[in-house]
Order: sequence, then structure tokens, then C-alpha cells
Amino acid sequence: CSLSTSSSSNTSGGGRKGVGKLNARTTTESETERVSLGSGGGGNAFSTAALEGVTSVVIEASKGAGSRKIEAPSADKSFVYMDDSREGVIDREDGLPAVYDKEAIQNYWDGRPGELTKRWGEFVRLNVPFLTRVAAILISGGALVEEAGSLSKDARIIMEKLGPTYIKMGQMLSVRPDVLPEEARDELAILQDSVKPFSALTAREVVERSLGQPVEQLFSSFTEEPVAAASLAQVHRATLRESGQVVAVKVQRPNIIETVSKDLYVLRRAAEVYQAIMDRFAPQQKTDYRALLNEWAIGFYTELDFMNEAANQMKMKTLLEENGVKDVYIPKVYEEYCSRYLLVTEWVEGRKLTDCEPEEVRELVEIGQECFLTQLLQIGFFHCDPHPGNLMKLDDPSKGKLALIDFGLMASLKVEEMDTLISSIVHLSNRDYSKLTEDFVELEILPEDCDRSKVLPLMDKALSPFIKGGGATRYKDEIMKTYEGAGGLQSMTSDFVTVMNDIPFSIPPYFALLGRAVATLEGIALIGNPDYRIVMESYPFVSRKLLSDDKPAFQKALTEILYSKDDQTLKSQRLTVLLNSAQGIVAETDSFVDLDSVPDSAMKTSETVKFFFGEKASGLRNTLKPEITNAADLLLRQTIRRISTQVEISAPQLPFLPSGGDLPVPFMTREGSPTIMSLEKATETLAPPLTQDEEIYALSMLDLATLLTGLDIKNIFIEPKMENIFGVVQSLVSLDLSSNPLSNTPVLSLIGSQNNDELQEFVLGVTQLDKDSQMRAESFVSECLQEIQSKIVGR
Repeated sequence: CSLSTSSSSNTSGGGRKGVGKLNARTTTESETERVSLGSGGGGNAFSTAALEGVTSVVIEASKGAGSRKIEAPSADKSFVYMDDSREGVIDREDGLPAVYDKEAIQNYWDGRPGELTKRWGEFVRLNVPFLTRVAAILISGGALVEEAGSLSKDARIIMEKLGPTYIKMGQMLSVRPDVLPEEARDELAILQDSVKPFSALTAREVVERSLGQPVEQLFSSFTEEPVAAASLAQVHRATLRESGQVVAVKVQRPNIIETVSKDLYVLRRAAEVYQAIMDRFAPQQKTDYRALLNEWAIGFYTELDFMNEAANQMKMKTLLEENGVKDVYIPKVYEEYCSRYLLVTEWVEGRKLTDCEPEEVRELVEIGQECFLTQLLQIGFFHCDPHPGNLMKLDDPSKGKLALIDFGLMASLKVEEMDTLISSIVHLSNRDYSKLTEDFVELEILPEDCDRSKVLPLMDKALSPFIKGGGATRYKDEIMKTYEGAGGLQSMTSDFVTVMNDIPFSIPPYFALLGRAVATLEGIALIGNPDYRIVMESYPFVSRKLLSDDKPAFQKALTEILYSKDDQTLKSQRLTVLLNSAQGIVAETDSFVDLDSVPDSAMKTSETVKFFFGEKASGLRNTLKPEITNAADLLLRQTIRRISTQVEISAPQLPFLPSGGDLPVPFMTREGSPTIMSLEKATETLAPPLTQDEEIYALSMLDLATLLTGLDIKNIFIEPKMENIFGVVQSLVSLDLSSNPLSNTPVLSLIGSQNNDELQEFVLGVTQLDKDSQMRAESFVSECLQEIQSKIVGR
């Protein structure tokens, strides 16, 4: 009210002009300095005028939103996962749909407009005094962090008064050490445990109404007091009478769906106000904040259908098992006991991550991170609410180490969206902002026609500090360091205005879900490791995906890493770096992946061999197979020509034999019949001379082979043994390829000439291959030899 009064006397004065100038980017240099630094009398005068202008716009936006009919969000393009079997199901008690249905919800509230208006009034009445106090602190030059304790207490009380929807939001903020100071988090953490449970009698009524039988007939025991109470439901421990299985019975809070549905309308109205403000001050921005709110609202509403949650939980359990995720346990669902209001699952014993020591959190976060990345980037079906209460350290190690619960909010991604996310992580980690820009276009964060010349330098400034980790607080500090030697706050303000006015970025709606999940996981990880870097920690997983998956998108990303931009030659060093990254051994420079430096603790040769022929390197083998066969063919040609020269020089001069290139030599045809051919003709047939580019390429592949195997492969080909080369050629030309190329092919005779520790390490890797890996290795070598053979026979 006080802000409204102050602006009414000057709604068209300096405030509006000031804001208009900033928006039109015609602000003078001195005005920009006063805006950015806020120093001196002129700065304060401008701040007051700007505040009046902003206030008038807020009032206009509020009136506009208040006068318009607010429609329910559309779920047509939502990423929230809803089980098909739940579509069209209407709650038999209150008439609201089980899962989100715009038309059904719209029809329900169209007949109750007074209730929405009343709730909006309550929201405004409770929030305006709080926001006014925040504004007053800022205007007076105070720091919010100094008032964190009392402000957080006020916010917590408001959330408790507004009910479950807002309590849920406060609980999310309470696990973000990088966003809120400790004092504020401690205050909001009260919301995790301060939710008052409803009576056991009410819980029993819900159970009996849902299942149509008395509690005593269903359960041999059912705790009177809940073991946990949350904003949407509470959990009772019980024992199934039929099987004796101990279970967790999640009972929905009565009438909660109507309350939440009403609150989502209120938040939609608040989003209308915010959208109007952003449209006024940053018209170039394309983010639809209503759509972001819609996605969160649809997800929150869908959480209230426990049959949908049961379907989510069963699906996730199956998918994680199929994808080989280890150390993560998902409790069994007893579907026959579940309903719209009731979820019955296996009881598991364990501790919340918030009750674990930092060292335990660090270990469990690694497991949880692998699980989440598998969901996000491999399965395309991910948990959107992995807060500490939903992650437990298991007491029973036979089941795993980490239990994952609460599957009310899940999201799904298409294959092409997962592929682009993987590509963006690769480019972000490698500091390839040019390609990252194209990823952002694919993700619809940037438009196709964005000005790349303005985007790229700002990406470096905005994203480089983010890679260094440590959460939002560390990010802010790193941002300030970036600008210390580059014009200070004035330069930062200029960049901010450029972003707001010249770069029409948008935040896709699914980021409301993805951002929530990532932010929550990062918040937990920061408890165990204040330096946690979510992007860099994801890189080993992404490396494994690139090496193992032969999808075109991944092969393209792998090619971008392994091949030089200029001449498209394979960079052997990068392959070694990538192989080590896949094993979690990442070389870094200034917090970014260093693709051109092999880490100090690199894998041993035997480990490289096992990984290369393992299940998780199929993509790499497919990428390298043509390179290996081409290189081997070139090297074989080069070696044959070198031996031919040696034969020509060292052959005895006999009067009855031609000399030099006319020297007759035995030759084996494809049909297996021997013949005689001149040395020169045989050489030209088997081994045409290499071009300069082919020689350079062949040498680079020798370096790669030496790097990967530890063997002095180059020396084998530079100083070959004549009898070994002839044996290889004879086998290839006559199709005499062994059924077990790993142990019997003459090619190994070339390697066998070495006798050193590296050879022993290589042999160790081969002999330690399991049965499946050995079969893959034999198949790979056979296919390569057949390709080389076809080239020779063709010639």
C-alpha cells in the first residue's frame, strides 16, 4: 500500500522515463554509472525515480492480471509423466481429475469463482507486508543477509499459513546451501518436520474408504501415530495380514487436491503479474514464465494421484534393473493395496541423507548421481524431486547402498532431447561455446537467428564460473572476479543490459522440472563436498555414453572430440584422455576438461585393453574400426615396400636369375594356387606407394596404438622381420584367417618380437578378458582382418 501511494503522485514522471531509457538502451554513460553503482545524490535520485516507475508497472500488471480470467495451464506439451491408464479418471469424491486435465479442472473452478478470488486475496494480504519490508531494506542500502534470520522466520510463518503448496516450496529452498545462508535454511528446515499430522482415525477412514475393507482385515498391525508427516501425506508403518510383509502406507491428507488446485490458480495469477513486468522491462526476452509455472503446477497436481505414483515407481524399478544401475534400491509396490489416496510399498530401514556424515553423503551422492544421469541421459524418465528425505542410506547392504523413494513427480524426455543434453554437457565441459550455442538453439533456449557474435563472449563470462562448482554463492564470487579487471560493475551492468535487450533467450518449460531436480541434487552434494561441480562430475558418465553408444548423435559428438577441426585427423592423445575420463580419471586445466593432456594417474595398459573390449566401448570400437583397418592396411603396404627394397638389395646375383625388380618371387593367388611374379609387380600389386598424407596418417595411428597398448608398435613396423610380414600377407591373401585371431593370427608374431614389461601388461589385459569380452575382441579383430584382406585381394 505504501508503494502504491508513493507512485500515484508521479506515475508519469522521472521513474518511467528512467526505466524507459534503460529499456531503449539510450542511457548516457553517466546515467549508467549511477544505475550500476548507485553512488552520490544523483544515484539515489535515480533509484527513487526508477522504483516509482517499477512500482507503477507492477500495479498496472497486477490490475491487468486481476481483471483477466485466469485459465488452467495446458498440459499438451508438458514433460510431466502421467500413466496412460489414469487419463480421464475423475475423483469420485470431489469431482476433480486424478491426473492433470485442463478442461476438467477449468470446468470445476468456473463454477466456484468466489473461492479463487478469496484465495488470491489471502495470498496478497500475507505477502505484501513481507515484500514491502524486503524492498525497504534494499532501498535503505541494507543487506538482506543481515536480516536473514527474521526474514526467513516471517517467510516460514507465511508459508505455514498459506498451507501445503507453499510449505512444499519452502522445503525445497531449505536444502539449498548455495542459495540461502545457514540461518535462513535452518529456519525453513522447520517446515520439513513441522507439518502437523492428521489423526490416526482420519488415516484409517481414508484406507477403508479407498479399499472398501476395515483396516483390521487388511493389516495385522497399523501404527496409530505416523512415522512421518509431510505437506501432502503422511506415512504409517503396517504389516500386511495376508503375507506378513512390513509395509509403508502413505495416506493422502484429506481435501488436499482441492487446496492445491486452488493454489495453482493463485500462482498462475502471480505468474501473469511477473510476465507482465518482464514484458515491460525486457521485451526481447522470449521466456514464457507462465509456461514455466504451468509445468511445475502440472507436476505438483499429478503428485496427488498415488496410483500414478505407484505406476511410476514400478516402471523406474524395472528400467534401472534393465540398465544395470547398481547400489540403488527401489522398494516394491503392492499395487492391489493402492488407490488414488493410498500408496502401499515395501518398508525399508535406513537413514535420511541429512542424518549422514559428510563422508557418507559424498559416497552416496556419487551413487545417486550415476543413477540420476542414467535416468536423465539414457532412459529419458527421471525423478524430479530427489531431496534428502527421498534418498536414504540403507541399513541392509544386501539390497544396495541407497534407497530411492517418492515417485510422485516424474518427467520424460525424447531421445533427441537426451542427445542434445549430452552434447551440451560435452561442449560445456570442453569450453566449446560455439557448438554449445547450437545446442542451446536445439534446446530452444536461443532462437535460430540469434546474434552469435554477442552470445559467445557472454557465454564465456556466465558459464565459466559455473563450471568451477561450489553452488550459487561461489558462482557469484567467481562472476565478480571475472569483472574485477574488465570494467568492474559498469561492465557487468552493460553485459546484463545486453543480455536483457539484445539476446532473446528463453527458458523451456521442462527446465522447471529439470532445474528442480538438478538444483536439489546439487544442494545435497554440496553438503558432502562444498566444492562439488555438477557439470564436471557428469563428464565421466557422458564419456562412457559417447564410447558405448553408436547412435548418430553420440558418434557425432565423439568425432568432434577425437578429430582435429582443421584437417579432420584423429588426435590420439584425446582418445586416451576420453578413455581415462570414462573411468573417472579426468585431466583438467582451469576447471575445464583438458583434452590434450593425459592425466597423471592414467589407466594401465591392461585396464585399457579390458575397457576397449568391454560392453561399454561398443561406440568407440565402431568409430575406430575403419581407422584401424585403414591404418593397418597403410602400414602393411609401407612395410611390404620396405622389405621389397631389402630383398632387391640383398638378393644374390646369380647368372640364371633376373636381378632387381625383375627378381621372380612366389605369389599366392586368392584361389590358393601358387604362382611366380616379378618382385616389382608383386610389390605394386600388394602395396602401392603411400602419398605424403597417408604416411603422416599412418604414423599418427602408430602413435595412437603405442599410446593405448604401451607397446612399441612403431618399431615393429619400422624394423619388421621379413618372415613375419610374409606370414601375415600369405594369410590375408589366401583367406587363411584363424578362428581365434587373438591367439593364432600371424599378426601376433609381429608383436611377439617384443619382450618387455609393457608387453606383459598387454598380454595380461588380453588374458584377463571375461568370456563375453573375449568374444567381442575376437569378433573385432576378425572383422578388421577381413577388411584388410578385402583391400589386398581387391588390389
